[in-house]
Amino acid sequence: MITRCFIIHGQVQGVFYRDNTRKEALKRGITGSAENLKDGTVKVIVQGLQTPIDELKLWLLEGPEMSEVIKVDEVDIEDDLEFNNFSVR
Repeated sequence: MITRCFIIHGQVQGVFYRDNTRKEALKRGITGSAENLKDGTVKVIVQGLQTPIDELKLWLLEGPEMSEVIKVDEVDIEDDLEFNNFSVR
């Protein structure tokens, strides 16, 4: 089990990016959270197995239809976080 943080840049707020991320994560058995940040980015924290997280990262690079993703920054974070679900904040 790994925990990873992604910061998504571009037109990603107001286009259902977080809710679609939740749906895509749950399809892959990934828990975590997605939230809008004040600078216009979206922060996604995910926890799960490596392959499903890699698949979700590919999806994050595309995003939902109305989004325009410029780049996705990826950071490993401490594994002491524990998620039971996938929340949207």
